[in-house]
Amino acid sequence: LEELGNKPDIVVATPGRLLDHLQQGNLKLNKVEILILDEVDRMLDMGFVEDVTKIINKTPRSRQTLLFSATIPDAVVRLSKWALDNPAEAKIDIKISAAETVTHALYPVPAIQKFDLLIALLKKIKFENLIIFFQTRRGTDKISRWLTEHGETVRVLHSDLKQRDRSSALEEFKHGKVKILCATDVASRGLDITNVTHVINYDVPQHSEDYVHRIGRTGRAGSTGEAISLVSADEFLQLSHIEKLLKKPLDRITI
Repeated sequence: LEELGNKPDIVVATPGRLLDHLQQGNLKLNKVEILILDEVDRMLDMGFVEDVTKIINKTPRSRQTLLFSATIPDAVVRLSKWALDNPAEAKIDIKISAAETVTHALYPVPAIQKFDLLIALLKKIKFENLIIFFQTRRGTDKISRWLTEHGETVRVLHSDLKQRDRSSALEEFKHGKVKILCATDVASRGLDITNVTHVINYDVPQHSEDYVHRIGRTGRAGSTGEAISLVSADEFLQLSHIEKLLKKPLDRITI
């Protein structure tokens, strides 16, 4: 608050905190010359689209806007068409590869038997900390509830949760108070957790790059990790794209 009172040249902020200060009258954006929106895909996935829109509306139309995003889903395209004026586009292709410290395995399974297989795997594998990834927030909540009913202690991480609940779940998981974290792709990037021994893809990710980001949560800092994917019949197309990216087939395993 003191630094804002000194009229800084540059302000770096999360959307929610910036709006707090705007509403309290601690700063104004009517003289902003350059607006930078960083990691836009993650901000929108975490539910900040309304906050970002409010912030943009408080800046002058004459500003220069720079938008950075690792992926360009439809929501980012719509935002860019609204927020940017005749923009130049720059793309940087980065070679994405999986860590050599991670082993991969997939279990072909009918969709209706995925949860039964998950329970069997949790009894079979020896894990220290485990992240289970889901495609949707609804699926994350549903399966975490079923796991709890089966006697497992889990925490949930997705963008529908309040920030304090997300922070609490992450802290308990990082410090080993809870061994299983059920999450959407909001947990696949940007989290510094070193003791994850296993990642389970309950749902195969839509984009092959997301697979690499997900399994990057394990096998960190030179330690080994294991990535397990539960693959139903309608997910083998996505699987083929992942194997093409990895340049190798994944081992098929059955129980």
